[in-house]
Amino acid sequence: MLPFDQVVTVHGATVLRVCRAVLPATDADDAWADTFLAALEAYPRLAADANVEAWLVTIAHRKAIDHIRRAAHRATPVAAVPEPVTDDAAPDLDLRRALARLPDKQRFAVVYHYLVGLPYAEIAEILGGTAAASRRAAADGIAALRKEGLAP
Repeated sequence: MLPFDQVVTVHGATVLRVCRAVLPATDADDAWADTFLAALEAYPRLAADANVEAWLVTIAHRKAIDHIRRAAHRATPVAAVPEPVTDDAAPDLDLRRALARLPDKQRFAVVYHYLVGLPYAEIAEILGGTAAASRRAAADGIAALRKEGLAP
């Protein structure tokens, strides 16, 4: 097994893509850090033949959902509406907005398969369900994006 600092180097960008696909840019960095803190604690117990990337994506998915749940319970009063945060890593805001409008299962399946590159069987382990259901969710998500002219 790789030393943990190398795991972060190798898989850090993938984890950040997952967090940014699920969360607003303002929360994605926190979820990324939470992911690697949790992974650091559990890493010594990880099986030597485990798929580290899929394991980290699962943790990132759960940490992102935790952030969404916490935000739903937290009031944030402001004197004025802040300017929107731009995300230089994902310049296509139309695509980000279209992804955000997809139902959760479709959005996660599209992101995990097309952005992260996970096979449908691993997506099914993360989201629950079967590989066929994950494939269908991704196909439905891509079809919705095509209707908006945002997918080939």
